[in-house]
Amino acid sequence: MRRPWSWMRTRAARLLLALLAVLAVTAVASTHGQAGSGVLKVRLGGDATATRVVMELDRAASGRLLNAGEGGRVVLALPRVEVGGDLGGRGEGLVKDWTVDQAAGSARLQLTLAADARVVRRFLLPPSDGVTAYRYVLDLEAAGPSVTPAPLKAVRAEPRRVRERPVIVIDAGHGGKDPGAAGAGINESAVTLAAAKALKAKLEKEGRYRVVLTREADVFVPLQSRVQIARRADADLFISLHADAGADPSVRGVSVYTLSEKGSERVARKVMSREGGFVDVKLPGADRSVNQILLDLTQRSTRNRSAGFAQLLLTEMESRTVLLRRSHRDAGFVVLLAPDVPAVLLEMGFMTNAEDEALLANPARRRALMAGVAAAVDRWFEARSPESLTSAERGA
Repeated sequence: MRRPWSWMRTRAARLLLALLAVLAVTAVASTHGQAGSGVLKVRLGGDATATRVVMELDRAASGRLLNAGEGGRVVLALPRVEVGGDLGGRGEGLVKDWTVDQAAGSARLQLTLAADARVVRRFLLPPSDGVTAYRYVLDLEAAGPSVTPAPLKAVRAEPRRVRERPVIVIDAGHGGKDPGAAGAGINESAVTLAAAKALKAKLEKEGRYRVVLTREADVFVPLQSRVQIARRADADLFISLHADAGADPSVRGVSVYTLSEKGSERVARKVMSREGGFVDVKLPGADRSVNQILLDLTQRSTRNRSAGFAQLLLTEMESRTVLLRRSHRDAGFVVLLAPDVPAVLLEMGFMTNAEDEALLANPARRRALMAGVAAAVDRWFEARSPESLTSAERGA
């Protein structure tokens, strides 16, 4: 595969809205459990109006709330989760201190409250691609009459409210002086542009989306310009279209890339060192430790959503063409690095395979393939409509 032209964008305003509830976070408390324990780490962040507690686990767990704030205490039990010795630490925000111990076959989290507060939501975040820990999240809000809590829109599985007309950016890989992979009769840059236009037409047909192309002709678009296009578009989803190449002409099939763990770490290093350039993010926290946790939670949420869309996309592709073995892959492509925008890179087939090239060069078959991409987009946004979200995801 030729090294793809990449895309990424940062939106300080969007991140600021998504993390409004933790603007005043001042510290993070974390304690590691012993090797083999179910509870791996506990993190806290918050202020006098809203506080979030995150328990990292080595397994899925269903929590049982034993006390939601009465008497100045919150008690949560996680049945069949182990604790490698009692854990505890100082609290932050609405939490004075916390402990985790083993009781009646459950891991038991106990919070001593610093002020009158209530549990407003709790949910489990599963591991994303390359992330092994489960995270059980508990959100608290101040309940006193003198405090008006900010809406809790801290990072969650779906931190953004779905807009009436989502914005989708389609990136046609390569172009101009960079033709990409070469087939017997057509280049990758021509295939990706034709596919991008077909997908745009399909998505815009019913008026449900606003679609932006990173290029609309056979021109070379520098990386920085592609990023600026995406930034101006304020994208809800980014799809980069490419076609692969290989030494073996018998190899064919579709694959989808999402961001790797190393890619996330790369962005984090750049952002936290303030040397991010076009991947820079203006984080709203009060200090470095706060910003680190905000960025980490945002990236993990975005990777989860990207992986969810990738699976829908592969399901649609499977009924229309051949999938490459190990069809869902991860990589650190710059095109996937946006910390708060779900993004995938779709390899539509191999230019070096006669069957794949014939499919991609044929307008009717190409349109059918893009219809599959559009179907995946529809399913993904329908799953995130206000009617389909859980109360925790809606922030209700």
